[in-house]
Amino acid sequence: MSLRLNDLAPDFHAETTQGPIDFHNWIGDAWAILFSHPKDFTPVCTTELGYMAKLASEFQQRNCKVIGLSVDPVESHLKWEQDIEETQGYKVNYPMIGDPDLTIAKLYDMLPAEEPGTSEGRTAATNQTVRSVFIIGPDKKIKLNLTYPMTTGRNFYEILRVLDSMQLTAQHKVATPVNWNPGEDVIIVPAVSDVEAQEKYPEGWTTLKPYLRIIPQAAIK
Repeated sequence: MSLRLNDLAPDFHAETTQGPIDFHNWIGDAWAILFSHPKDFTPVCTTELGYMAKLASEFQQRNCKVIGLSVDPVESHLKWEQDIEETQGYKVNYPMIGDPDLTIAKLYDMLPAEEPGTSEGRTAATNQTVRSVFIIGPDKKIKLNLTYPMTTGRNFYEILRVLDSMQLTAQHKVATPVNWNPGEDVIIVPAVSDVEAQEKYPEGWTTLKPYLRIIPQAAIK
């Protein structure tokens, strides 16, 4: 099954390093980030998991839960977490899903549905497509899906930036321009007429083109 933006995120039951979960119930009314790893004890992922633990409070402030997944059993994850804390200086403080039968990797289209076998005997190379980030909204729909190569570490500050944008634009009828950062100017979406915009933003805006109207983020109420 191919997953696209605004598809309902597949629900599942899984064992994690913090106990069993039912994914949709675990999300509750929060946002969620599911980020996956091709194998335990891999170097790039070790740095990523540690840095995500460092940023845990940033995601908490945004009402966003974090959960990892690796195509190995929970027992292996718990041993890996010791290495992560030792080398990165941060204790993994979010759950890690065990997926030794590849069920969730297949469910989220990170491995082909017909992929045979279990995690046993598989290498990071055979699991290289299990390197995705999914941001899921409180409505349980997929808002972002990124897949990275194994040799390129993910930039979690970019994930935070995108999350800030999505939470802002979900609440207000605006969009964020190229390279936007929180506090910078935003765009009034074309679906908002000038009449409606005048009611919402009586102090006005800058019109570059009829479809490109710029307004300070501070003016949004």
